Amino acid sequence: MGQSGWNRTRLRPQTGGFFLMVAFICCGGCGRPAASAPARRPPQVEVTPVVEKDVQIHGEWVATLDGYVNAQIQPQVTGYLIKQDYREGSFVHKGDVLFEIDPRPFQAMLDQAKAQLAQAEAQLGNATINVNRDIPEARASAIPQSQLDTDKQAQLAGNASVQAAKAAVEQASLNLGFTRVRSLIGGIAGIAQVQVGNLVGPTIVLTSVSQVNPIKVYFPISGEDYLRIAGSAGVGTVNLLSATSPAPLQLILSDGNTYPHSGRFLFAGRQVNPQTGTIRIAAAFPNPGNILRPGQYGKVRAVTAIRKNALLVPQRAVTELQGSYQIAVVESGNKIAIRSVDVGQRAGSMWIIRKGLAAGERVVAEGALKVKDGSVVTPIPFNAPLAKR
Repeated sequence: MGQSGWNRTRLRPQTGGFFLMVAFICCGGCGRPAASAPARRPPQVEVTPVVEKDVQIHGEWVATLDGYVNAQIQPQVTGYLIKQDYREGSFVHKGDVLFEIDPRPFQAMLDQAKAQLAQAEAQLGNATINVNRDIPEARASAIPQSQLDTDKQAQLAGNASVQAAKAAVEQASLNLGFTRVRSLIGGIAGIAQVQVGNLVGPTIVLTSVSQVNPIKVYFPISGEDYLRIAGSAGVGTVNLLSATSPAPLQLILSDGNTYPHSGRFLFAGRQVNPQTGTIRIAAAFPNPGNILRPGQYGKVRAVTAIRKNALLVPQRAVTELQGSYQIAVVESGNKIAIRSVDVGQRAGSMWIIRKGLAAGERVVAEGALKVKDGSVVTPIPFNAPLAKR
């Protein structure tokens, strides 16, 4: 046998043994059982019990502030403005002089009226002398009776002229006084609408003065709200619109802060606005220091009803889906049941549930999106966030 043939014969047993070993390893690996995957833990959710208690229901309405009394300051005579006597934006008292109009024409008219009065009084005096002289002469038939009658009529005419002249003097005196334009109320004086040197008259508004302590607040409510809170329209309704025992009103300013003084109801408007369906309500708030000013905006907040034994859940526990509301309830065995509920008004961060829950049941407040009906969860207590002040 040649060398090459011997080598081929010698390699065959080694090659067969190698393939047997590989096959044994492969078969041995195929015979081992597969390692099992670790069991998944139930998702962790925050739960809270359904609370049952009496709840105050609040209403909020957009409000506009206005002066309790607003007076437009207009002159009563026509003339040139020669002086402004107040500082714009300052507090003025009733009777304070705000503007001065050139008084010289009115002083001249007063002097003329006084002169006419003196003339009328002189004529009356002469007529009186004539009557007093003619009376005894007429009795003695020294003069005809008709002359005495004429003198008496002249005396009456002279007396009328005196009265008219006195009225003219009084009117001229008033016009002279009107050249000093005064404030008719105490309050905050606004910006002057005219400048010194302008010709002003009764149709010109010089400025405005607003009484701001107390300050008046207007807010519209719907016709339905008006019917509900104007009287005992429902059980637990608070009569907000009562002048004798009104519910206190809160004013939330435009910066989100609550005004420290509570207000009171003043009156409701005469009619419901047919375009908006709302009725205008007026309230008054104390304003020490005149901090609040007309034209500001805010919100009026008030208790409109008290719900007895209301069932409450956090608002974040309620899920809205196509107009219906659902809550995930944790039942026995920590199993989830998705229930449809009937919701009521909101009370702060809570929501009143009218139907679908019972007091003491546990609901998912955080993590509702991680669960489905029938799934098992790991419940932990819910930590409610702190309410914003």
